[in-house]
Amino acid sequence: MKAFRWFLLFIAFLSLTCVGLVAQMDGSAPIESYVARLSARDHFNSNGQRLQSPAAIIRQDRANYYVYGYRDPEDEPDQFFSSKENRARLERLLERGTSTPEARRLVVNGTPLIRVEVYQNFVNVTIISE
Repeated sequence: MKAFRWFLLFIAFLSLTCVGLVAQMDGSAPIESYVARLSARDHFNSNGQRLQSPAAIIRQDRANYYVYGYRDPEDEPDQFFSSKENRARLERLLERGTSTPEARRLVVNGTPLIRVEVYQNFVNVTIISE
């Protein structure tokens, strides 16, 4: 009887460990990443209005890349934001990701080179260079 209990505990532990590993795999590796230069053009929407949020600027960069054909030399393609629907999700994904106040300031007020890592439920943005 005691051996059976140990066996059940071992099976329960193994099951929880496997579930944890699967959950970790879902969120631990990006499904895509790319590099982009956020040029002055990316800071204005198609109506010429100045964009004020990092999400809006990064979204405009992808729209410029895919819709309008405005590409900076450092811009890389990505599959995720080639979709208009996914570009519309960008703000929500960025809210769930990590970014420093300094990175947000540089995106809004500068023309940094950024790396965007896209995960299933969030997006992380890091500054490569100013």
